[in-house]
Amino acid sequence: MRLQGKTILITAAGQGIGRASALACAREGAQVIATDIRADLLERLASDSASIGSLETRVLDVRDAAAIARLAEALPALDGLFNCAGYVHSGTVLDCDEQAWDFSFELNVRGGYLMTRAFLPGMLDKMARQGTTASIVNMASMASSIKGFPMRFAYGATKAAVIGMTKAIAADYARIGLRCNALCPGTVDTPSLRERIAASADPVQAEKDFIARQPMGRLASPDDISPQVVYLLSDESRFVTGQAVLVDGGVTI
Repeated sequence: MRLQGKTILITAAGQGIGRASALACAREGAQVIATDIRADLLERLASDSASIGSLETRVLDVRDAAAIARLAEALPALDGLFNCAGYVHSGTVLDCDEQAWDFSFELNVRGGYLMTRAFLPGMLDKMARQGTTASIVNMASMASSIKGFPMRFAYGATKAAVIGMTKAIAADYARIGLRCNALCPGTVDTPSLRERIAASADPVQAEKDFIARQPMGRLASPDDISPQVVYLLSDESRFVTGQAVLVDGGVTI
């Protein structure tokens, strides 16, 4: 198994890419700690994973520094961390008030910073003691410094920041074996996307527009993305760090 013996924590694991990644990592032998702000989603995940592998759930708000610190103190040192939690604000700069701007950065950027700062010391200590490597994967997007998209002002800004944060962490710790990469998906058919489609003026046309920008002619599923998460958390990616890894169905060709 590709993640046998590794302890991996995943945020926003209750649905979408986080859920698919938690299940995929458990199938590959990891001890998965799946966190989410919603207890009901975690209960469903725990039930669905019962016959798959080792997975435990913890309710966690990645904006809560004190709760993160308590969790880091309670858990064993990690081998992998997937900062998946995020929020998509739709609109231009004129549609983005200060509250939307601050919330986008608080969840998409500060959340990953808080998680990394809390769990990295334990990861580094474990690496030094056991002579192992470790991996951090941050959720970015093709809508970032890679490519601009209409109506993604705040979202694109936060995901560009995530890529910059990722490269900085990678540069600081590459020599001692800690890898840090940013995952940049295309449009993925998740509950979050379905909420945005439903909230649009013409949901049918909105879905068609999302599909139309995908050269492969379809939306990604979370299971199209989770194999890349497994790869980046596994030793197979031992020579990959500081990268913005696109899984976008060809949008940015």
